Amino acid sequence: MTLLAPIRRIVEANKNLWLLGVSAAFFLIIVAAEMVAPANVVVAYGFVLPILLIATARNRRLMYLTAVSCILATYIGLFHPTKPGRFVSALINRTMVAGVLIGVAYFAMTREEHKAREEAARGELALQTEHLLRANTQLVEVKDALGRSERLAAMGQLVASVAHEVGTPLHSIAWHVQALGEDPDATPGQVKRIAVIDSQISRVVRIIEDLLISTRQREPVLAPLPVARLVESVVTLMQPAFVGKGVTLRADPVKDTLAVWGDAEQLQQVLLNLLTNALAATGEGGEVVISVGWAESMMNEQERRREDGTLGADHANLFRVTLTVRDTGCGMPEEHLDRAFEPFFTTKAIGNGTGLGLFLSRQIVSLHGGSLTIESRLGKGTTVVIALPPCGEPAEAQTEERGHGV
Repeated sequence: MTLLAPIRRIVEANKNLWLLGVSAAFFLIIVAAEMVAPANVVVAYGFVLPILLIATARNRRLMYLTAVSCILATYIGLFHPTKPGRFVSALINRTMVAGVLIGVAYFAMTREEHKAREEAARGELALQTEHLLRANTQLVEVKDALGRSERLAAMGQLVASVAHEVGTPLHSIAWHVQALGEDPDATPGQVKRIAVIDSQISRVVRIIEDLLISTRQREPVLAPLPVARLVESVVTLMQPAFVGKGVTLRADPVKDTLAVWGDAEQLQQVLLNLLTNALAATGEGGEVVISVGWAESMMNEQERRREDGTLGADHANLFRVTLTVRDTGCGMPEEHLDRAFEPFFTTKAIGNGTGLGLFLSRQIVSLHGGSLTIESRLGKGTTVVIALPPCGEPAEAQTEERGHGV
């Protein structure tokens, strides 16, 4: 709209020049005709043409000038010799012409000004309509956000109402699992699986506690966390599900010395969410790969998190450890990708997903001073990258790995 304003002014200026030129041409032609045939008063009525043309310019001063010029030119014929007794008649006739010209100028200018006011009113109405549409769009967005907040609050109330009932059997299950682990007849393989079950029961209890706080994650307890141990634990948990569906789950080798600042339980929850999503999107014969690398951190993002209090000074590193989960599944269309982090947004069938996995995962990663990003192409697969502050990796190793990481 701003770019069109100068163009409109140029067009209007050229239009006025064109109208002025044509009106002046008509005026001179009529004046010349009056000079040739001064007795023919009918020619003087031709001054109506320049008046009507100037009226379309909607310039009151220019109209005054044109009307006065035409009226004065109407009386030119009186200065030519006439027959005795015809002067008074010619004066009356030309005065009548002048009256007609004044009436035409008045009504033409009034009509054009009325049209100008109507156009301005239509323009104002269009502008107000645009503002109303924009306000309506914002209202819809606010309404959606309010609806999501209400659903989150309702979920928190629901979790609070059943937490006690769920917690009691969970504690009972945990006690029996611990008893099984202490059984002297248990084989090493059984002991390992019992330990996994026990750790996951504890994780379920923690998830319920997190959801009780209005779906907000508790503050993570940051400590040096070996990435290899984190990836191994998640792969061990998810491997049976992948085998059952016929999907390959592969983890690239990770250096034992590579560690991040993190809460093991919360980061395990994030990776489990991502692998669950990848498994759901990947068909039989597909592949899901977990890889680890280095990436240069975004300084502006780093500064923002430091100002928000989510990134400590000891984590202000120029590099980030990246954990990448890449699948060869169906991918996501752009409209779904834009809403991937919205709470309760899911494309899964009812009962197969809550739409909170990515929402909570990003919250957890953000509390760790990191970032979680998604890239996806429909029919090509999805790549999710978690970037976290490093811990315990020598500077020379950072330089060495930077060219090979994601």
